[in-house]
Amino acid sequence: MKGHPIRYSAEEMAWLEANRLLPITDYHRAFEARFGRPDVTAANLHALRKRKGWRTGRTGRFEPGQESWNKGKAMPFNANSAATRFRKGNLPHNTRFLGHERVSKDGYVEISVAETNPHTGFDRRYVLKHRHLWEQANGPVPEGMALKSIDGDKTNTDPANWKLVPRAMLPRLNGRFGRDYDAAPAELKPVIMATAELEHRAREARRNR
Repeated sequence: MKGHPIRYSAEEMAWLEANRLLPITDYHRAFEARFGRPDVTAANLHALRKRKGWRTGRTGRFEPGQESWNKGKAMPFNANSAATRFRKGNLPHNTRFLGHERVSKDGYVEISVAETNPHTGFDRRYVLKHRHLWEQANGPVPEGMALKSIDGDKTNTDPANWKLVPRAMLPRLNGRFGRDYDAAPAELKPVIMATAELEHRAREARRNR
């Protein structure tokens, strides 16, 4: 009956403790064969071991250096499985090859290049395409400087469309000052850029007095 406590004799308890390291199936089979207890299930014995704190030394995980039971064995043939396996040398349809492009959440084009990813160690990583192309043409972006899209289109990666500006000047071009350079009409963009440059130079001059 559910909830009815199972009682064990002193002899049974001594045997159970002495053989506690057996796998649960063997543990239960041997106990039933010796004591004739059909009322005791493997689950009962498992629960008893837990209550008593009898450790078996098994965690259910593969330990370092432990070999799997099927090491060196051929996988049984299964027609359905075989039909969907990758053939040797095949790659998934979504493999990102060198030169693959994507658009970041900030709207910039990123491209996969042959550089080691410092975070994963992989031999390819994504970089900003406009910066990658600009640096190929002009050299590294200097410290404290940034690239600004001249036409306001972040996906236009032509190096001629990117202007080197002081990073501290960027807030004067964005919405913080109500200018929103990227969304401004094309005819106003040169005026906004020139105003931001003038204000930045004036600010730097005051700081350096």
